[in-house]
Amino acid sequence: MPNSDGTGQASAKGTDVVRAAGAVLWREGSAGTEVALVHRPRYDDWSFPKGKLDKGEHVLRAAVREIEEETGLVPRLGRRLPTTTYPVEGRTKQVDYWVARAVTQSAFTPNDEVDRLDWLPPAEAERRLSYRHDVDLLREFLRGAPRTWPLIILRHACAGEKRQWREPDELRPLDARGRAEAGCLSGLLHAFGPARPVSSATARCLETVLPYARRVREPISTDPAFTVGETGADQAVNRLRELVEDGRPTLLCTHGEIVSDLVTGLCKDLGEKVPDEPSLRKAEFWVAHIDPSGPSIAALERHAPLKKTVRESVTT
Repeated sequence: MPNSDGTGQASAKGTDVVRAAGAVLWREGSAGTEVALVHRPRYDDWSFPKGKLDKGEHVLRAAVREIEEETGLVPRLGRRLPTTTYPVEGRTKQVDYWVARAVTQSAFTPNDEVDRLDWLPPAEAERRLSYRHDVDLLREFLRGAPRTWPLIILRHACAGEKRQWREPDELRPLDARGRAEAGCLSGLLHAFGPARPVSSATARCLETVLPYARRVREPISTDPAFTVGETGADQAVNRLRELVEDGRPTLLCTHGEIVSDLVTGLCKDLGEKVPDEPSLRKAEFWVAHIDPSGPSIAALERHAPLKKTVRESVTT
């Protein structure tokens, strides 16, 4: 399990921390699972694709960008892997990792940073890796399911002050901040690949998920089971259970009044420890990576749209 403190923040603290993100990128080869290793001529080492976060960049966006830049492949993030920390030139480097698979096929182009990309069986990859922490990461990858599907529970973005809205509550729209959050969420959620959008039948929830739905070109399904004022805890959890049984990647946008019940019910159903804080702030989301063989939760992580407010809780 990745190191974390009680709030879900990564354990490396202080301002002198270099943040980075990457993945164990895998594919099905002719003889079984293969993982991608990259060679960096500057250090003459072999490691997993990763790179530093740009200033103000979200860790999910950085993971996707760095993998694409180093390998030429567009990844889809799967289950969360342990965060690695190690000293680099008197500072602490903290790297957040995911399992990932490529969704594009393209020829690798060597460059100054990475001059080789090799796909190797895990045993050979372990011998090739230059660092112990990468060997540990590979072993953690092998302990879980490589292929999972995402169930994302999202609380709608900012919709102003409820007490100042005089019209029917279901018509209350996102405010300017909420619209910006919805736009940001579209790109972050897409890191996990396309999913069917399911939403509460309120304007604020529909507007939150609309940019994502347009990106993945999927219609939004509204459901009273997730609509505040039309549902209760049992109804919402029962409907969520049906979505899990479908086995399809799903993005569910709902309300703060319902989120805790959904996350708690999902974890109890699938035999997972309930997070200490299952609730979400506006525009935050949980990603449950579902192992279809169970089904079970292979990992659970939490994010906010802006990097500075990312909070994560990970289970394996």
